[in-house]
Amino acid sequence: MTAPRLEDVVAERERAVAFISPRWWARNTGHVLVVPRTHIENLYDVSSSDLHGVMDLVQEVARAMRATYGCSGVSTRQHNEPDGGQDVWHLHVHVFPRYPDDRLYETEPLDGFVSVEERAPFVQRLRSALDGAGEAHGSARGPLRPPVTAAE
Repeated sequence: MTAPRLEDVVAERERAVAFISPRWWARNTGHVLVVPRTHIENLYDVSSSDLHGVMDLVQEVARAMRATYGCSGVSTRQHNEPDGGQDVWHLHVHVFPRYPDDRLYETEPLDGFVSVEERAPFVQRLRSALDGAGEAHGSARGPLRPPVTAAE
């Protein structure tokens, strides 16, 4: 895993960083990756303090996502070793916005990566919510992009 692009970072904490993933699922756009600041290959190797830092930030992101995306739920995923679905050799937790009938676990990600411009509105909303500025600045709430319905 390479370092996240600065323009994608939504929060930085002592032990973890959160950023918008450049790889999206059609009905769950704007999902976030939370990673420890130090290189750790998988769940088996992480210290309790680093894991705590990652999961604290996962919780912050989930709350901010629910408040700013207009999603009705949040799912997290973390994979270990090839048979566990790990294909990036740095510990990371996916945080997905969830919507009714979105079929996240039945679909594949979109081909390629989405542009920085497409990711920017998600970055802005989460940054505002995570730094506490969202309410003070009256940031908009509700869906950034309606999920694709099951019929589409």
